[in-house]
Amino acid sequence: MNKRFSQNQFKVVVEHDEDGYFVASVPALPGCSTQAKTMNELRERVRDAIRLSLEVTRINPLYRKRIKWFAYEPAFVGMEVVTI
Repeated sequence: MNKRFSQNQFKVVVEHDEDGYFVASVPALPGCSTQAKTMNELRERVRDAIRLSLEVTRINPLYRKRIKWFAYEPAFVGMEVVTI
């Protein structure tokens, strides 16, 4: 198994959508995402989503292959507002 999956920390990208939900995705685990109305609920749900993705990683060779193709580790650069 890939070294990064033996660690307990994952970078999570969190956005606030137009319907008022917080949306979280885990770039190191393609397809691993969830949403919630509050940040506390989102934190719990993203932990559950990560645990489920890691379980699928252990038993599904196709998902492990997908991780190799699509996973990435984001480095936060910042945000900008662009006016056109």
